[in-house]
Amino acid sequence: MAPKTVLITGCSSGIGLALAVRLARDKQRRFRVIATMRDTGRSGALAAAAGPALGRTLEIKQLDVCDESSIRACLDSVPGRHIDVLVSNAGVGMAGPLECQSLAAMQNLMDTNFFGLVRLVKEVLPDMKRRRGGHIVVISSIMGLQGIVFNDIYAASKFAVEGFCESLVVQALRFNVAISLVEPGPVTTEFEEKLYEEAKRADYSRTDPETADIFTNLYLRNSRDVFASLGQTPEDIAEHTLRVIEAARPPFRHQTNAAYTPMAALKHADPSGALVTDAFYKLVFKYDAVLRLSLRAIRLLRWKAQKVKEGARLLGFK
Repeated sequence: MAPKTVLITGCSSGIGLALAVRLARDKQRRFRVIATMRDTGRSGALAAAAGPALGRTLEIKQLDVCDESSIRACLDSVPGRHIDVLVSNAGVGMAGPLECQSLAAMQNLMDTNFFGLVRLVKEVLPDMKRRRGGHIVVISSIMGLQGIVFNDIYAASKFAVEGFCESLVVQALRFNVAISLVEPGPVTTEFEEKLYEEAKRADYSRTDPETADIFTNLYLRNSRDVFASLGQTPEDIAEHTLRVIEAARPPFRHQTNAAYTPMAALKHADPSGALVTDAFYKLVFKYDAVLRLSLRAIRLLRWKAQKVKEGARLLGFK
């Protein structure tokens, strides 16, 4: 069987890089990977990680999801514009008090995270419909299901992504085109570290002192604990995404972190929204010390589990 052509966006780092390398180095050689990024000058890390796969099962191309002509040019360079699997991964983040975010920055985020996906699908879907086959995989977020304090605009972009895909999936199925949303929780990438660094340097004079204090001394501290305790690696997300891609009947939604399933379920347990709102309020403002202790305990347990795995591997056990 001929290898599937997989086009992935946002491959200069993080999840995109990890997934591109994972698929390109597939032992069964089931995939031909087109790894794209806005600036190919930043392709060094991907090229190094791909190793001998570069030029064989992986090629790097320029694609800016905010530029229709860039998307079109990339697809026109693919023989027959034939894409079996599109992985929409490119995205930007934003966290902080709403009053401190510029409207231009919010619009840029929506242009990348939401309209970037729309532009890609508009170009790829017609060919998939004509062939009556294809798979669109979207790297969404658990924040597309549940908003998180101080992530107002980022969550809004992911809610838009989820609504777009939820509306489109039924029509797509008529043409034998699958759509899948991969919904990670916290992922430890340069993406997140950059957000933290920007948050530390940000100007909070446009909000009130209490809100600024809650963000810098409560949210950022707890957020770091969440990432350290519950965060997954880009490689973890790549493995989950591979499972979605190779599934005989791809799921519409796939959450990568079981720790966040109760959070999503809590929202649906009470249609009024009171239950989940109250739970989050108490978690943030009343029981934050308990939250931090719990997260540190989880981190310790995960560390011990990792050591057991490493020991078993050294002893020759799988």
